[in-house]
Amino acid sequence: MHIYDLIGIGFGPSNIALAITLEEKRQEGYNVDSFFIEKQPSFAWHANMMLDNTHMQISFLKDLATMRNPSSHFTFINYLHQKQRLQDFINLKTFFPSRHEFNDYLGWAAAHFNHRCAYGEEVLEVLPEKRNDEIALLRIRSRDAGNTIHERLARNLIVSVGGVPSIPPCFTPLKDDVRVFHSNSYLREIAQHASAERIAVIGAGQSASEIFMDLHGRPNAPHVDLIMRARAIKPSDDSPFVNEIFNPDFTDFVFSHPDQDRAALLDEFWHTNYAAPDLVLIEQIFNVFYQQRVAGNARHRFLRRHEVAAAHALPDGIRLLLRNLNDGSEHLATYDAVVLATGYSRDHHKSLLGQLSPYMDGFTVDRQYRLQSTDNFRPAIFLQGACESSHGLSDTLLSVTAVRTYEIGQALLGAVDQQTGKQTDNPIRAVASR
Repeated sequence: MHIYDLIGIGFGPSNIALAITLEEKRQEGYNVDSFFIEKQPSFAWHANMMLDNTHMQISFLKDLATMRNPSSHFTFINYLHQKQRLQDFINLKTFFPSRHEFNDYLGWAAAHFNHRCAYGEEVLEVLPEKRNDEIALLRIRSRDAGNTIHERLARNLIVSVGGVPSIPPCFTPLKDDVRVFHSNSYLREIAQHASAERIAVIGAGQSASEIFMDLHGRPNAPHVDLIMRARAIKPSDDSPFVNEIFNPDFTDFVFSHPDQDRAALLDEFWHTNYAAPDLVLIEQIFNVFYQQRVAGNARHRFLRRHEVAAAHALPDGIRLLLRNLNDGSEHLATYDAVVLATGYSRDHHKSLLGQLSPYMDGFTVDRQYRLQSTDNFRPAIFLQGACESSHGLSDTLLSVTAVRTYEIGQALLGAVDQQTGKQTDNPIRAVASR
């Protein structure tokens, strides 16, 4: 069986950026035999949140390559040039392209590596391959849409699976009820509820706000309750000094501190990334409720300082027990659909790599995002987008993606050299192997 130097699980922005990094190293003469496995049938980036008139929240310069190599073929600017839209984009006078356009950019970049990616396969498990007393290789088992099992061997692995929808405990018993769904599948699911008259949106972040405005503009004019624990919808702080926490060099600062200090930093800047919609979007929502007061109707409700205490499935809808956090009072409300804009968890790698847990040091990572392991475990396993607690708030964002893949690439090249017994004068590999 063929042995790859690297197999990547997932082919979203993080692993596309790594593929770009490795391709540019290949053009310099340093080849890594890599392959990627993606469970979606084709490239898609938050496909079910591609709402009209939505824009990126970070600059296009934080694309897949610019922060690492501004002259790369894979920059957003070169994408515009290739699509013959560069001068028109310049005339827009914005750093923030539409989400649709940035998705097209990512798909354009991903298409360069179709020969290195198996789409439509879900990785089931990763197994250790022993040679004598060492774990020398990894066996990656995946299943395609036809239920055929595929097995591949790799010397190294990178896991970039993104977040898994976070479902509040009170909704767990309703996980199979089609009337309750996460924002991750919003557009697909809401299409099945075109006649819904009453909809609840749970959450206080960008997704909840975008969904509220999308539902407000729908032709069937549903009544929408926007429900959140917060007292107010707070805007994201994108001021220059605060934005420095998303700079690549801030990762060094975070990682160099003990766990208690890291936790304090995450807490201090939490609202720069979570439950923090754009100010323009907040103003649009405020205007919706203001115009309701002008017109004297109450189509929508803003239930701030409320939480869902219980949820029950009834024949005529989903009944929520809502608790007012100001006075502790409770009341019931029934909805035709409930949208959970409740964020994501980032620990799916632990179950995916469960068979390797005896060799892992509590799934902790080093500065180069490599999982710490026992001495007899030879493969290097890297994580992307699952290291917020050790590397900072930027870890789940595009902000450090290009630079992170350079750092991982350095460590990977060093690992491949050691595993294959190659000797090299390549200065990058020399640094990586120290």
